[in-house]
Order: sequence, then structure tokens, then C-alpha cells
Amino acid sequence: MIRPIVKSPVLLAMPSADATPADAAVGQDLLDTLAAHAHECVGLAANMIGVRKRIVVAECASGAQLMYNPEIIEASGEYRTEESCLSLEGVRSCTRYRRIRVAYLDEAFRPREKTFTGFDAQIVQHEIDHCNGVVI
Repeated sequence: MIRPIVKSPVLLAMPSADATPADAAVGQDLLDTLAAHAHECVGLAANMIGVRKRIVVAECASGAQLMYNPEIIEASGEYRTEESCLSLEGVRSCTRYRRIRVAYLDEAFRPREKTFTGFDAQIVQHEIDHCNGVVI
């Protein structure tokens, strides 16, 4: 289901709780909502559609990557950049890493680890920030 995008900085600044298998439908809603906004967006976190759970989706070079309870476990290559967000107006400065390793649960809630680089890493970092209540 395509969900409306939350625009409230107050709601977006609230950290999210861990996802469970009962939240699997939210993952599908994120995929559907991302597809509907593909012309203007490359990633979403569950709080952006009104659900305070640690669930993100990122449109990476290999396709849409759905992750439950993602955590960055390694990062290297710090740099400064500017980003925009579907939930916010304008562009903001932030610090990112060129390479990150993420531990997460996949769509079947199996533990996984994956390394992301370049723009894919930037997207994933932005969405994990959302889970942590960090608003760029």
C-alpha cells in the first residue's frame, strides 16, 4: 500500500523501535511507497510513512534493498556532502562515509551483513539516520 509521507520534524526526530516479523507488511508498504515516489526519492524509512519501526528501503544499484533493524557496524572514508529528503524542504549538509558495513534482517527476518559503497552507502546512511531520529 502506498502511504502518505510524514513531514513533521518532531515526529521524524523520534527514534524508532526494533521491527519484528509482525511488521513485515510495513516493509512492503515502504517498497510500494518508494516505487510511487521513484521520480523524486531513492530511499525511505518507516517513520517517513508514520510507523516508528527500524525498517528501511534503499534503491541501490542492484535494486531495492529492504532491511529490518539495520545497524552500521563499520564505516570508512568520511566526507561532507549535501542531501535532500522527501520529508523535508531544502538541502542540508551532513557527514557520510564512502564505505559502510551493515548488519540487518532480510525480508525473511534472517540475519545478514552487507557492504555498501558510494551513493548506495549514502542512501543507506540517510535512512538509518531516520531510524535513529536523526533529521538532516
